[in-house]
Amino acid sequence: MNYRAFITGVAGLELKDDERAFIQASPPWGFILFKRNIETPEQVARLVAALKECVGRSDAPVLIDQEGGRVQRLGPPHWPVYPPGARFGALYDMDPAIGLRTARLCARLIAADLAELGINVDCLPLADVPVAGADAVIGDRAYGTEPAKVAAIARAVFEGLAEGGILPVLKHIPGHGRATADSHFRLPTVDTPQNELEKTDFAAFRPLADLPMAMTAHVVFSALDPVHPATTSATIISRVIRGGIGFQGLLMSDDVSMNALSGSIAERTKAIFAAGCDIVLHCNGNLDEMREVAAETPELAGIAFRRAEQALASRGKVQPLDRGAARAELAALVNRAGT
Repeated sequence: MNYRAFITGVAGLELKDDERAFIQASPPWGFILFKRNIETPEQVARLVAALKECVGRSDAPVLIDQEGGRVQRLGPPHWPVYPPGARFGALYDMDPAIGLRTARLCARLIAADLAELGINVDCLPLADVPVAGADAVIGDRAYGTEPAKVAAIARAVFEGLAEGGILPVLKHIPGHGRATADSHFRLPTVDTPQNELEKTDFAAFRPLADLPMAMTAHVVFSALDPVHPATTSATIISRVIRGGIGFQGLLMSDDVSMNALSGSIAERTKAIFAAGCDIVLHCNGNLDEMREVAAETPELAGIAFRRAEQALASRGKVQPLDRGAARAELAALVNRAGT
């Protein structure tokens, strides 16, 4: 089966007949889940299995945003609450070793939760570096405001996911921390000079350039491209993401249906590929939009195919975990930073 270079959501708790027909006719490389798709562990596992069966691949990527804090698709009563990224930063300031241990342990436990359901990709870690006055869309999701610290904690999160056999998606490259608007609703523009961006926003991503997958930011960096957000900017993708940062893994867009992007869904999809992204992400489960995306999406081939295969091949063996002991250790560590 030949797969198209997109990742899609679905509408609800189970795969509908019309969704199944669409997926079989235009098989995506992967899928993404949201709270609308989640009820119980048994139901989620059935849905994940159905998605993989529909494309005939037991290793089909199934993504989720399971960060902890405000962005946690799996939650009570069936799954634990995990701390936001800022908690790791606070612990790091007290003792770097404790901060890194907490981040890694938290990610390892998240990986265990996901693996039980058949989910194999987490849209994590973040390397966004927020600044004063920025929109709260990143806020306490970030690990801190110093690039080296952010990169170190992001690396620990990646390592925890890897120990649990879960692939990471680094986001939001080349940085969403300065955005003064939430890109879900409108397009943010950052007017910071390039030399400052190089020292801060972009600097946090450079040490993470070896990660297998990354997600773009729907943010305009006017010093580099005053018109296009990074997601649809050939200049930023070639000069900054692939060039200055040095990321050579699989590059996926943030959600093509977010209001930061202009034009029809079809026009946005074409612009994303023209700019140099490997994969388009569509999240909202609207079947008509899914068809528009698929119609403008090529088969996964060439260098994009090689990057996708390399990403899947980078998954390591699951390392042993005493989940009870790990949860007790995590609770003790998190409490050191206060509530």
